[in-house]
Parts: sequence; structure tokens; C-alpha cells
Amino acid sequence: QVQLVESGGGLVQAGDSLRLSCAVSGGTFSSYAMGWFRQAPGKEREPVAAINRSGGSRYYADSVPGRFTISRDNAKNTVYLQMNSLKPEDTAVYYCAGKYSSGNDYYPRSYDSWGQGTQVTVSS
Repeated sequence: QVQLVESGGGLVQAGDSLRLSCAVSGGTFSSYAMGWFRQAPGKEREPVAAINRSGGSRYYADSVPGRFTISRDNAKNTVYLQMNSLKPEDTAVYYCAGKYSSGNDYYPRSYDSWGQGTQVTVSS
């Protein structure tokens, strides 16, 4: 089981940018599809973005395309979420997640390793 530690959250104003990082240890990072999810107060956790093992394929939720970019550095065992043009509705706890992927499955389902989450608050 891999361990995931997120960082980079904080309080920003609408229109600002943040970059979240997720450091992964305890497994072969390049064998894991990775994703970012978020949970706003009173709402269910939802997928934000996902990336395959090599970084060549990405998924984005309908609410974030063009504003958020997921990337990974397999040499550093780290996955990133660059968030631009942040909106108050992006306020949530953001979670990094991973799943072992023997093929090219990276879609945001069946992720089984999770970080503790990092708070992102966007003020208007």
C-alpha cells in the first residue's frame, strides 16, 4: 500500500492560482494511475482530474477543463494539480489518490490509496 501526502493548499482570492503536490512513497509510483478528488462542505467527494502511469493520458471533470492541469514526475514520485483562475466554488478539501494500474486504466473509479487531504479556500 502506498502512502500519499498532499501539500500546497491554502487561502487565496478568486482568480488566483495554486499548485497542489502529492508525494507518494511505499510503492512503484510509475505503476500507479493517480487522481485528484475534492469534497466541499455538505457535498459528496467528486473527481477533479486523473492521469495514467506515464502521464500521457489525462481526465478532467467538466467543471475544471482549461483551468486545472494534472501532471506527474515519475522520477520524483510526485503528482501535481495546477489550479488557475480559481473560483469560490472550487473551495474544498482536495485529496490525492492512487490505484495500481497494469494497463492504461486511469479513469477516476476504484482508487484505493488516499492522502489525508489539503484544504483549498477561495474567497470572492
